[in-house]
Amino acid sequence: MAARKKGAKKPGSARKRLSPAKEKRGPEPASAALGVDAPALAGLGAAVAAAGGAALGAYADPLAGHPLLLAMLPLGALEPTPFQRDLSPTHVKRLAQKIDEAGAFLDPVIAVRGVDGGFWTPNGRHRLAAAKLLGMRAIAALVSPDEALAYKILALNTEKAHNTKDRSLEVIRMAQALAKAQPRALESLFAAEFELAAYLTLGLCYQRAPRFAGGAYLPFLRRVDRFAERALPVALRERAGFAAKLLEIDARVKEIVAGLAARGFKSPYLRTLVVARINPVRFVKQKRGPTSARGPMSRGGAPAMPIGAALVRMAASARKFDLAGVRERDLALVAAVAGGAEGE
Repeated sequence: MAARKKGAKKPGSARKRLSPAKEKRGPEPASAALGVDAPALAGLGAAVAAAGGAALGAYADPLAGHPLLLAMLPLGALEPTPFQRDLSPTHVKRLAQKIDEAGAFLDPVIAVRGVDGGFWTPNGRHRLAAAKLLGMRAIAALVSPDEALAYKILALNTEKAHNTKDRSLEVIRMAQALAKAQPRALESLFAAEFELAAYLTLGLCYQRAPRFAGGAYLPFLRRVDRFAERALPVALRERAGFAAKLLEIDARVKEIVAGLAARGFKSPYLRTLVVARINPVRFVKQKRGPTSARGPMSRGGAPAMPIGAALVRMAASARKFDLAGVRERDLALVAAVAGGAEGE
């Protein structure tokens, strides 16, 4: 294999580099403001008023300069486009909870005129349902005169979904910043912001090992990891020990997976199977309570087992793992369960 010349870029590095465009686009900030009666928005403000809403302002969008009207619309005047995917009640409840915890509705929906004189939203079905669930009278909307947006559902819903790694790294970075800004604040005070205690532990793992397969350990951590009633700096130091132990376990899991592969097992669920086999709480019934002053511990009730003890037991099981005890039917079962979970 030919040696790479000194100073030469690594293969694939160009794909990962994010270089800003040389040619600038969009209006200058000072020229982006428009009046609600601008010619490009002719009749839109009147339609909003006729629907019982109020036009709050207008501007040219920062990419192409298209006019947009910022308005407050009554919930009854807005409905999703009739060809969107079905509503997910679970997602609506979760979204309403998060909006309520934030204490503000911060993400306006996009709206265009509908065929019956009302307004359609091509990308705000769940936010609209969450607003109704919260009892809101009105919803903020960016109203566009471009009715073709009603058919651009996929283009308007391309934001990258947060996977376990994304969430964990965001949460641990937030916690580390808060530990410096509010060193006396208890970790448990930020349960709403952090969402899951497990994300803190996994985030520390990802910071040390970016290729760590945290998703395999999330079901286990959900059962044992809870927010601490200790100051953030103290809690994070303790979590660093948990993360180190988890990474040691994962190193052994990799050895087991390699051993199974050498025995002829081929499946993307090998790691999932191994982690499930060494999970010390998979057959432990979920306990109820206790409850802290801020609500159920980590919103998951009492842990099935203290995380420190659970990690010790998991490590012991990993050391004693019997490769000969794995059968093809075990992999088939794990694949079926994992596939069902992914489809939910």
